[in-house]
Amino acid sequence: MDRSKSKALFTRAQLSIPGGVNSPVRAFKGVGGHPVFFETGEGVYLEDVDGNRYIDYVASWGPMLLGHRHAGVVEAIRAQAGRALGFGAPTGQETELAERVVSMVPGIEKIRLVNSGTEATMSAIRLARGFTGRDLIIKFDGCYHGHSDSLLVRAGSGLLTLGIPNSPGVPDAVASKTLTLPFNDLDAVRRAFDAYPGQIAGVILEPVAGNMGCVPPLAGYLDGLRDITARSGSLLIFDEVMTGFRVARGGAQALYGVTPDLTTLGKVIGGGLPIGAFGGTAAIMDHIAPAGPVYQAGTLSGNPLAVAAGIAMLESLDENFYRVLAERTEFLAGGLRERAARHNHPLTVNFVCGMFSLFFDAPEEVTGFSHVANSSVDTFNRFFHGMLDRGVYLAPSAFEAGFLGLHHTPDVLDATLDAADGAFADL
Repeated sequence: MDRSKSKALFTRAQLSIPGGVNSPVRAFKGVGGHPVFFETGEGVYLEDVDGNRYIDYVASWGPMLLGHRHAGVVEAIRAQAGRALGFGAPTGQETELAERVVSMVPGIEKIRLVNSGTEATMSAIRLARGFTGRDLIIKFDGCYHGHSDSLLVRAGSGLLTLGIPNSPGVPDAVASKTLTLPFNDLDAVRRAFDAYPGQIAGVILEPVAGNMGCVPPLAGYLDGLRDITARSGSLLIFDEVMTGFRVARGGAQALYGVTPDLTTLGKVIGGGLPIGAFGGTAAIMDHIAPAGPVYQAGTLSGNPLAVAAGIAMLESLDENFYRVLAERTEFLAGGLRERAARHNHPLTVNFVCGMFSLFFDAPEEVTGFSHVANSSVDTFNRFFHGMLDRGVYLAPSAFEAGFLGLHHTPDVLDATLDAADGAFADL
């Protein structure tokens, strides 16, 4: 494919934007080459500035469950834009969106709208500390919760060592309040609580990891976290910015039957426009200002355009949608495994309704970051470019999930598998 216009735009962008992109993964540093610059989207298809057409499995990193330019979402945005773009003041639609989310997500009795997933997780962490009067937070290897200082940390030497920064600009004093443990390892969590009794404010995780690729929780893992935190007076925080309304109508907590104390959301509840939210039990949420002493604010929170789009999105999602989405995800995962085996490429495909990831030369069961890190990134990168050249747009990183939606119909999936057969053959 000719992508010369994309290359020229990237060269131009680097003169005025750091790295030429407004979010690092877009730069294609993980897979090599230059990013694709897109111009239009319709349903499951994207078209770039060079006129190339792609089947989209990035879905704007998750929210395009109904496809690009869904008529109901577009009309809701258009109608709201005709009234006003924003007020910086309350609207009835904010309450309507809040009521919808409360009715759908088991762990949310009250919710606060914010402007991004990073803002949601940052605020949830502050609330957990303010509510419990404790300082320490547990996070897990491979789970990404935005770029706030408290969460940009890695483990030191030993599982229970307090975190150190893995980004310049994060002070040691901030990082020292975060413990980083292996995902899907309950024993590590128990040891942490034994080592720091009465000091851990909360445990935050993606209930289905999506930022080291799709890594589901092992059986009993989420239940174990629920039990440990409840007995210790700590809060369990599910970061469902990615999984919320994607893996089930009520998010991963509904899918797995485990209710957290706090939940963070984003992506889908804005119908593709920027938004975030955090919510939980009324007792905890009433500690947020102005009802309580924990301060959080946002001038443009509850932006009318994003709220209108989110309402239109959520009212289109029913249980049958998720049944079909789960079936199609399983079909795609099985087809990818079969075609990889046909060409003698060891491939593990992890998937949960609407999410999937490919791990080359990895264990049959990929359950944590150590497995992901030891998979063949080079093979994935070559496969990525093979698919891109065949008109299939995957996430440009071996450590990101892929996403399906309404328009990934059987014929689209068959076309994807045909492209994959050729890409596997060329590896």
